[in-house]
Parts: sequence; structure tokens; C-alpha cells
Amino acid sequence: MKVPRAIELAALKPVLPVFLSYVLSFIYLGIYWNNHHHLFQAAKQVSGSILWANLHLLFWLSLFPFTTAWMGENHLAATPTAIYGFVLLMAAIAYYILQRAIIANEGRKSLLALAIGKDWKGKLSPALYLTAIPLAFVSSWIASGVYVFVALLWLIPDPRIARALEKREQ
Repeated sequence: MKVPRAIELAALKPVLPVFLSYVLSFIYLGIYWNNHHHLFQAAKQVSGSILWANLHLLFWLSLFPFTTAWMGENHLAATPTAIYGFVLLMAAIAYYILQRAIIANEGRKSLLALAIGKDWKGKLSPALYLTAIPLAFVSSWIASGVYVFVALLWLIPDPRIARALEKREQ
């Protein structure tokens, strides 16, 4: 984000898309950070496949700053907005792979497997991203709205793993 040279509030208007894109990505990273923390709290041990799955997730998350800046600096132009959605989709897939790697290592009766259950948010999110990516070429504002909706969906705390951890500690 480039700081405007002028001191009036109106000088912030040109950087507003960049700032809002930054806020959205920050929220996404916070959501991943918190859920990642819970995932590894639930795991009893870490294997090589879990480490590789974790690195895969980290790769997609590392692209957030680039796609955030590209989308924001181009005022939600279609291609950057679609690519941003693609990176969100790939991060969601990578997170799913990480979950599955932990469950494969710990077993189907593991704390994580039982806590995740049907995981409707985990299934709905990629479907919404898949809808929003081509939608970006029709209306990048609507596609961005879908990205915001998914973030809000996950912003509501998901207590499944935390509850399961509390039960384990009792």
C-alpha cells in the first residue's frame, strides 16, 4: 500500500480498493492461522506427509500478498479478482489435504476426524470459490462479495475442534 502524499481524507479514496483487499486478506490469514492452530493442537504426532501438506498450504497462503495487491491496485479488475479467487480455492484445497493427512495419520476415530464431522463450511467454501472465479468476468464486485461472504462464514467461530480438545483434557 502506498501512502498518499496529501493530508486530506479525500486522498485516501484512490487507495481504498488496495486497503479493502488488504483487510479481506488479513481476515483470511487470521482465519487460517486460528484453524491451523486448532488442527495441530488436535494432532498427537506429525508425520512427513503432514509436513508436506502443511508446506503445500503455506505455498498458497504465501501468494495472498501478491494477489491481494494485484486485485486492489487494479480496482477489482476481472482477471486479478479471478486469480485471487483461484488462490483462495487452492488454499482451501490445501487445507483440506492437510486435514486429511492428519486424519490418515491419526485414524478415523481421532479427535480431529470426530470434531470435523460433515464439515459443511469446508465443502461449501470451495464450491463458492468455483462459482465466483468465472463470475469475476461478469461482475468482479459480485465475485468479491462472494469472497467476503466466505470470510464472514468462517469468521464466526467454529467451536468443533476446541470443544473436542476440551473433552480430551477432562
